[in-house]
Amino acid sequence: MKDKIKNIFVEGAISPSKIAESIAHHQSKTEIGAHNIFLGQVRADQIDKKKVSAIEYTAQIDIANQVCHEIREAAFSKYDLSCMHIYHSLGKVYSGEICFFVFVSSAHRTPVFDSLTEIVNDIKAKLPIFGKEFFEDQSHQWKVNQ
Repeated sequence: MKDKIKNIFVEGAISPSKIAESIAHHQSKTEIGAHNIFLGQVRADQIDKKKVSAIEYTAQIDIANQVCHEIREAAFSKYDLSCMHIYHSLGKVYSGEICFFVFVSSAHRTPVFDSLTEIVNDIKAKLPIFGKEFFEDQSHQWKVNQ
């Protein structure tokens, strides 16, 4: 499924209503029989006895969107997917809020199960997205992805 390069970035947290709307828009696509969703949420990690209160995301937007496009195209080539949506936050996202949303659809469950982990791992490994962790005392540090 050849597609134009999409902007995956949204300002701030990804709202539950955006996730619900994305799911609801697929009810009319009756050839789809399976969906799989990954939601990344900001954790209130304890680091050196300080609790993370938020992460501020920045990115090399044009490069990230291009690499994400390549990941999308590879997934559509490898798996029998009908649809894919990817969103990632920019700016400050507080602990407990959603910062990363990947939604894949297919006629059958196997392609959505098989593809989602690979897509999420590729995005985390390859996209130039950076997070600065803010602590409750307002100190901060660059996040190390795990």
